[in-house]
Amino acid sequence: MSVYKVVKLHKPFDRVIEVPGSKSITNRALLLACMTGGKCKLKGALYSDDTIHFISSLRSMGFNVEISDNGDIEVTGQGGNIPISIGSIDVGSAGTAARFLTAFLGLSDCIYTVNCSEQMAKRPMKPLFDILCKLKAKITYLRSREHLPVKIMGATLAESVYGDVTVESEYDKDLSELLSLSSEEKEEEVVIDVPSDMSTQFLSALLMIAPVYANKVMKKVVLNVTGKRGLGSYVIMTRRMMEEFGVSVECEHDNDTGFVKYIIDTGKFYSRDEYEIEPDISSASYFYAAAAVTGSRVKVKGVHKNSLQGDIKFIEVLENMGCKTEEQHDGIVLEGPNHKLKGIRVNMRDFSDQSMTLAAIAPFADSDVEITGIEHIRGQESDRINGMVTELRRMGISADELDGGITVKPGNPKACKIETYEDHRMAMAFSLPGLLTDGIEIDNPECTGKTFGNYWDKLNELY
Repeated sequence: MSVYKVVKLHKPFDRVIEVPGSKSITNRALLLACMTGGKCKLKGALYSDDTIHFISSLRSMGFNVEISDNGDIEVTGQGGNIPISIGSIDVGSAGTAARFLTAFLGLSDCIYTVNCSEQMAKRPMKPLFDILCKLKAKITYLRSREHLPVKIMGATLAESVYGDVTVESEYDKDLSELLSLSSEEKEEEVVIDVPSDMSTQFLSALLMIAPVYANKVMKKVVLNVTGKRGLGSYVIMTRRMMEEFGVSVECEHDNDTGFVKYIIDTGKFYSRDEYEIEPDISSASYFYAAAAVTGSRVKVKGVHKNSLQGDIKFIEVLENMGCKTEEQHDGIVLEGPNHKLKGIRVNMRDFSDQSMTLAAIAPFADSDVEITGIEHIRGQESDRINGMVTELRRMGISADELDGGITVKPGNPKACKIETYEDHRMAMAFSLPGLLTDGIEIDNPECTGKTFGNYWDKLNELY
């Protein structure tokens, strides 16, 4: 494990930066493409640890995924079917791969083992497992209950095999013997209660797979969403991408009560020949924040305010703190003020990945910065709320945990080594104080490979 020493910036910069494709869009596009009925080319995709694990898992499931010399990915879809019926996949530390592919397998007619990294084995999966079990999938926990790794018999197979009977010991029967058993009569619709507070990835996974599941069981699928994030930015991204792949989802909601219902009917199929993936706004935000805090100017190519990604809201936060922006044909330009940033109070529920970025530059504001709405990030790659407060205090900055957030007071960071908790976003965000403070070191900088393998090279372009 190495250490990266951030070099203090001695003058403002004026740069044009290119960042990789969006992880969130890439992994959604991979799943949607493999559910089409033919070949789909994905352009501008991200190559990182997370997406590589997603591609490797699809190949283990029997999908043909080819990567061209120019970086395009061509996926041959199987109309919602999984080519290999019995097998295993390894999702590594990729939360999207873990949730999306577990849901895909859990609603399939296949039997699979889902392996993962030690980090992913600690992350929450219970809401998804509960839903899959209610739909009659059979899950065997291979290590810790309600966590990966697991062995799954998909719901459409398990229901036809066992009906309401749970027979976990029967997992290793020959598949042909299982399929020879009789099926049950089916009801007209499936109603699924989906919690959204812990992670919207569970909801996004079920939304994308629902059309395939509906066609397999010949039932309308209704998702009743509980919690406060049923219309969150990542869910909006999922629905927009589903529409771009040819499937629209009916949505009913009540703003007063927070009620959200998604309805997916049978007879809807995914189709797309080519799909362009946006630059990753999460990655772009580190460079916008760098310009904001140093009074510099940066353009990130391909970033636009009509982005699918919720993190685009972070640019509005920087504007409210005193930055100027201009949207040009090839990207958004942001210029930091020639004075301190303004303190701010902001709910970051819909773009919580950037809470660490804001916390890292908060000491350089002229008054307190208060971040709310982020309780759910305790269950991500690390306990990010505790991590932010711990590392800010390590730099000598006054910071406190709130109920679902943090508050940060202005101050002058001191030299220290930042612990990253094997969390890529902690590493990238907390490199930013080092642009203004001598002696900031980042422990285990390699963890940025999860989503942005050449981050440190790009950071060096600012000097």
